[in-house]
Amino acid sequence: MELTLLGTGAPQGLPRPGCPCAACATAVGGEARAATALLIDGALLIDLTPGPAFAAARAGQSLAGVRQVLLSHPHDGPALEVPAGLPQPGRVADGRELALLDGHRVRAIAVDIPGTGYEVGGSGGERLLYLPPGAAPAGLGGENRGGGYEGMGGSGPYDLVLLDVLERPDALARLRASGAVDAATDVVAVHIDHGVPPGPELHRRLAAAGARAVPDGSSLVVGEYHAVPDLPRRTLVLGGARSGKSAEAERRLATFPEVLYVATGGTREGDTEWAQRVSLHRERRPAGWRTEETCDLVPLLADTGPGADPGTGRPADASPLLIDCLALWLTHAMDEVGAWDDETWEAGGRRALRERTDALVAALRATRRPVVAVSNEVGSGVVPATPAGRRFRDELGRLNATFGAECEQLLLVVAGQALALRG
Repeated sequence: MELTLLGTGAPQGLPRPGCPCAACATAVGGEARAATALLIDGALLIDLTPGPAFAAARAGQSLAGVRQVLLSHPHDGPALEVPAGLPQPGRVADGRELALLDGHRVRAIAVDIPGTGYEVGGSGGERLLYLPPGAAPAGLGGENRGGGYEGMGGSGPYDLVLLDVLERPDALARLRASGAVDAATDVVAVHIDHGVPPGPELHRRLAAAGARAVPDGSSLVVGEYHAVPDLPRRTLVLGGARSGKSAEAERRLATFPEVLYVATGGTREGDTEWAQRVSLHRERRPAGWRTEETCDLVPLLADTGPGADPGTGRPADASPLLIDCLALWLTHAMDEVGAWDDETWEAGGRRALRERTDALVAALRATRRPVVAVSNEVGSGVVPATPAGRRFRDELGRLNATFGAECEQLLLVVAGQALALRG
């Protein structure tokens, strides 16, 4: 199957008409996007974009051969234009299958908002899945952790998935959990709106999710090999206070299932401000994540987690781990070895702390789990006024350096913007 994307934007397009925001102001050239619409083999059109005939012509296609027009969602953008000669658009009831005269097979997929997703199969067994804007699958028939996902026309993952990656990262996580998406699936973001600045930041965020975006008018061959983004196994996210480092770390794992969030700060009796911080962190995490409050990180790094194959411990299947944060882990470790007392520090505390940090870094080096860790960047701050403060700063700097040396990707977050230091 050949798929041409006549548009890749949200229903109102990008830039939105009359919107003064920075994302809309910079959405020009290849980053400008009309409402998403798919033309499959010149015969099947899913959703309509403004001026569909002109959009097709710009992509070197024609709508003359279209035999079926399907809609996936109630349209809240510009008025729909149905060119003369096209069949009247319609929707397919959830679960119903259509066998089209040109050889395509279409199955309607239930979603969790008003609308319908579509699974399209070609004559060669290739399969794609398209979800409407802001939607996640409401149920995945054939979900089977032992044998993968079994849908229309075969079992296993889809060749191509098109969905709203940025607004509904949990949709991609559900597809991955069911086996409908694996490491070889080409995940293409559509319905792109102005919530994320276009250009490098848009593509960076998508790559971190194992997805990509293409310009309007792009043609893709379903099932053709395409190098999907190479996701790093280990990532360290550094940043100052309130820089957005935790949000960046959480965003990097939002499209993956069975994430274990490790909170190293614990609870602080009687500290209401700390309790509010913890509550805010919990509220923004995806509902499917598990949380464990502990500083015992080495066993967690060694454990492949519930998502791994117990026989092989294959990295691609290992449950992801998010550690927030290393600075609080270090505080706990320094408490336990008596690092704040000068005599204890010189009498063995220094050596004991080195042993703990070395064990942590060795566990990170050997882990099969995807890991995203957060830490404070303290090297550019004011020199602490006390020996204990300087000791903590020095040890955290060393820990960040040694931990980061074992990571494929290293990020520094400043004012909410992630700067890649490595990877």
